[in-house]
Amino acid sequence: MLTAETAAEGVPGTTGPRAPGPARGARRLVVPVPPAPRRGHLPLGEPAGTPDRIEVTSGWFERAGRPWFPVSGEVHYARVPRERWSDVLGHARAGGLDSVATYVLWQAHEPEPGVFRWDGDRDLRAFVLLAARHGLDVVVRIGPWAHGEARHGGFPDWLVGRDDVRPRTDDPAYLALVRRLYAETAAQLEGLSHTDGGPVVGVQVDNELYDQPGHLATLRRTAEELGLRVPLWTATGWGGAQVPGTLLPVYSAYPDGFWEETTTGWPPFAPVHFRYSSVRDDLSVGADLREALDGVVLDPAVPPRQDDDALPYATCELGGGMHVAYHRRPLVQPLDVAALALAKIGSGSVWQGYYMYAGGTQRVGAHGTEQESQATGYPNDVPTRTYDFHAPIGEHGQVRPHHHALRRQHLWLAADAALAAMPATIGGGGEDPEELRWSVRSDGHRGYLFLTTYQPAHTPLPPQPGVQVEVVLGGTPLTVPSAPVDLPAGVSVVWPLRLPLTDALVLRSATAGLLTRLDAEDAADATGDVDPLVVLVATDGVPVELVLEGDVPVGGAGRGAARDGTTVVTLADAPGPGTVVRLPGVRVLVVDEASADRLHRLHLGGRDRLVLADAPVHAEDGALVAHPTGPVSSVSVLPAPARLVGEGVTPAASTAPWTTWTLTTPDAGARRLVADLHPVAPAPPAPTRGGPMDRLAAPTDLSGAARVDLAVPDALLADVDRALLRITWTGDVGRLLVGEEVVGDHFWHGRVWDVDLAPWRDEVRRHGVRLELLPWRRATGVWVDPSVRDVPDGITVAAVDVVRVPRVVVTLED
Repeated sequence: MLTAETAAEGVPGTTGPRAPGPARGARRLVVPVPPAPRRGHLPLGEPAGTPDRIEVTSGWFERAGRPWFPVSGEVHYARVPRERWSDVLGHARAGGLDSVATYVLWQAHEPEPGVFRWDGDRDLRAFVLLAARHGLDVVVRIGPWAHGEARHGGFPDWLVGRDDVRPRTDDPAYLALVRRLYAETAAQLEGLSHTDGGPVVGVQVDNELYDQPGHLATLRRTAEELGLRVPLWTATGWGGAQVPGTLLPVYSAYPDGFWEETTTGWPPFAPVHFRYSSVRDDLSVGADLREALDGVVLDPAVPPRQDDDALPYATCELGGGMHVAYHRRPLVQPLDVAALALAKIGSGSVWQGYYMYAGGTQRVGAHGTEQESQATGYPNDVPTRTYDFHAPIGEHGQVRPHHHALRRQHLWLAADAALAAMPATIGGGGEDPEELRWSVRSDGHRGYLFLTTYQPAHTPLPPQPGVQVEVVLGGTPLTVPSAPVDLPAGVSVVWPLRLPLTDALVLRSATAGLLTRLDAEDAADATGDVDPLVVLVATDGVPVELVLEGDVPVGGAGRGAARDGTTVVTLADAPGPGTVVRLPGVRVLVVDEASADRLHRLHLGGRDRLVLADAPVHAEDGALVAHPTGPVSSVSVLPAPARLVGEGVTPAASTAPWTTWTLTTPDAGARRLVADLHPVAPAPPAPTRGGPMDRLAAPTDLSGAARVDLAVPDALLADVDRALLRITWTGDVGRLLVGEEVVGDHFWHGRVWDVDLAPWRDEVRRHGVRLELLPWRRATGVWVDPSVRDVPDGITVAAVDVVRVPRVVVTLED
């Protein structure tokens, strides 16, 4: 909140008035101590005395009496092969998640009335237990309706179209079927709720139900009657949904949407998600489905629901990427995902939930593939098999750049969970691209300054010259930075304000963000230094300045100068993995962005350690698991064990404070099969339209497609964890067949197309691999991103490679 010292009422995207200042670049904000949150007013949380008690206040979540900032990501167990679960969950935990969310897809578990299956990759209980083994809590989205781009929204075919049942209402016939599903689900989760000491902390009922609050309340009551007891009960709140008081509304934000029309460029709903704003709701996410299936059309003149001071701001669907439909194929970039997520934190989010965090593969059932389609009443045709979503972890376990960019945010949230109890005050920035977008989260004594010049390439923002902000905390003005700096275009930063480094030393401000910290018992390095370690990350193009309160001796890579009762520290060396500033009782490591993208915090060998790795890594039962994509990669560890033991592991030159090893995996990496092909489809089908909104329909007859038979040497699929067939191409629709089995498909949208052939080794040996490809025809009107739109009609296969990805397990010995 702002005080009467500020002016300029009613600026869009602010929580109130803001400081005008004498010039455009002058910015001032007074942040008082916020009032205490309301407690005990919500039917959520756990009673006093519960071990590791979860409590829900009006402003944030608490755990064991301390602020808790949950970070969850969607992983659909029934869409991921069971043998891949552990690696996917391990990477999720390594990415800084503390929980995963997952749908219980009714169609997967009750394919015939009264016949339930919980075996194989349907084994919900085994998935939850494995998540707990990786240190992850679980939020179970129990339906009955899920959406999730599933056939009939996850409803079994036998339920759809029955005249004697009114789904998604309190119709007794429907509730009887729901009780049967919920009873089975509750039996799978027996003893696993947080209240019983287990990992299940939350349950979501239904999904995207807008006008049936009484039914949503019935679903929670029914689940509890059948034995589900959890502290957190949620329902999706976007689209102006009417959520009963017994459920916590959770929100979404996507950088683009496949559900828009082909005439839409960058959707009108998207820009607000890259600004700091108190508006939680988004009326446009899934609006086509709301209209087509439920007949609900919202008046665009009705403003979205504003900040609700009785409820914490929680999200469950921040876009971890974006799916594609046949008619519209967004090209969301990794930095789009990271910037949107950070903007929501700067806007006051206290629960970061991503959809999807790990991609998967659509199931095949008795009625065929189980994806959303116009044939089953939806407005959109999506691919029949791939549900990759360009998520941080791909359909086949690919670890993508936004996994690393998001991890940087999540490590910070874990290192300073007190942020959850710091409300957001938007300082400035609306639709005007020339205006600085900035926000402060603070408890009135300390906090963080958020600044952004990032917006996707559709409408990028300019740089901001001469940036300087004055924030008044507890009556003390902080001018950040001490001299104006130029903020480059395309960056989002979070700078600490009065961050305690030790009990006796305060970092008054910095132009580098907090990444993580190791306490003294975990921080000893190869030189024997045992002082705690605080890790900051610099922003490329922004000089690093640390301002300490008081007169402080500075050593190592820092250079200190006394100024007005503070010590201003600049760096003698460029930010990097060896740039350590030594201060009384603490070391401050200032890394560059490239190093930050390689930095993990993993529990290895019985303790938390920092790991700098070239390859994707995660922890599993105290060991380090790596998935190198090239023949040589390095792993640096702090604090270092005496040895790393594993195949191909050798010591390498070390640089304080790190000890480094080399991983040699000569068989890892790409092997070219073919290149520069221009196959011709003899008879591509004519474009058609369908569905309730008359959109372009995906071709179902590929008999006239171009065919490319690929000879894949058996040696490329042997003795490797994954063998990704990577197709770099342009065209319209592609299918990959092994024999007559469609094992992958793709609507071309500017990215490579990956399919893991490792599970199909024997079949590939017997039947070979065939591509069926349809040509790009611009006149059809399919929307693809402008950056890739200018391709010639026809089909071009630039390259087909097999990317071999081994799984290397390394143990640590002290």
